[in-house]
Amino acid sequence: MAVATYARSDLDLFSDEVMLDPYPYLADLRELAAAVYMEPSNLWALTRYEHNRAAMANWKVFSSRSVAFNDTMNQVLLGTSLATDPPDHRALRKVLMERLSPRALRDVEADIAAVADRMVAELVERGSFEAMDDLARALPLTVVADLIGVQGAVRENMLVWGEAAFNCLGPMNERTAQSFPIAGELFQWSVECKAEDLTDGSLGRAIFDAADRGDIPHETCGMIIHQYVAAGMDSTITALGNAIYLLATHPDEFDLMRRDRSLIPAAFNEIMRYESPIHAFGRFMTEDFEIEGTVIPAGSQAVLLYGAANRDPRHYEEPDVFRIERDPGDHLSFGHGPHVCAGRGLAKLEIYAVLDALARRVRRLTIGEPTRRLGNSTRSYDKLPVREIEPA
Repeated sequence: MAVATYARSDLDLFSDEVMLDPYPYLADLRELAAAVYMEPSNLWALTRYEHNRAAMANWKVFSSRSVAFNDTMNQVLLGTSLATDPPDHRALRKVLMERLSPRALRDVEADIAAVADRMVAELVERGSFEAMDDLARALPLTVVADLIGVQGAVRENMLVWGEAAFNCLGPMNERTAQSFPIAGELFQWSVECKAEDLTDGSLGRAIFDAADRGDIPHETCGMIIHQYVAAGMDSTITALGNAIYLLATHPDEFDLMRRDRSLIPAAFNEIMRYESPIHAFGRFMTEDFEIEGTVIPAGSQAVLLYGAANRDPRHYEEPDVFRIERDPGDHLSFGHGPHVCAGRGLAKLEIYAVLDALARRVRRLTIGEPTRRLGNSTRSYDKLPVREIEPA
């Protein structure tokens, strides 16, 4: 009887060592095989662009019923858009997208641009600043809290709640264990939240309006609110920090964008490709599935590796080079298929607004030594000191 053979690795994808500098490890996995069995975590990693993109679209085989890498969080997420497959997913996503569609976001685009411009102008006037606290965290917190309609002390908790919720998607490591009590505070607030707790005309109030119309069950309102808070900031914060760092350390690319602001969308895409804000997402295998001769068995947990896919040399020429004129609009940092990120339009508006303000107001950014904030889902900067700003 033949014995099945397949590529194996003992790498811990969620270790500090890997998260500090993941790309050499991801490159090794990509060259090892298109699908690699990660022995310590009992996961099947998809390492290349082609197969990650196809899996994101193939929800019948790569199910979102277990997007997290621990059973507790997967139970918590039951019934949410994030962890539901079509056809049930469509009704939940429709409510999510009611205020996040391109048409709906046109109503807030000018306001977001004004907030970003004011923040950048004040920082330029100051001459130096801490990029994460003063801009990368400050802008999404203001935008998302106002959009959801959150008032009072809850706004102050949103940053730590969002970070904890993302950490809880990982395996049951130390980060996950420490984050569960904090994420539990968000869950408790979400399920107890009432329409009157949120401002009139807000996205959060619209969710309760949808339930009153019968579009969704009333018991799902809290989970949708939970998803907005949990997913609405941490990845955008990470992307904004990455944007500031990359423009500061690649002044020639920054100059291209400054001279031609029509390159801002291309710069955004390259920032997202070069440094994917999301590390990994899980999928449950509903049936045996073959990838380049390797069969991933039904019942397994697969892991989609966004950073590995976005730097796959089979798809992108010189993928480890940051080049904004590349304009990789097909990057996978927002996912693909039915579960493509519902908040990608909002994230674009926020990051476009910051890039535009920097392009108009700043000629050069000089940064100090950054420090990392490592999470199970995001690899962000904790501190990113901008030592000097040369105004435009």
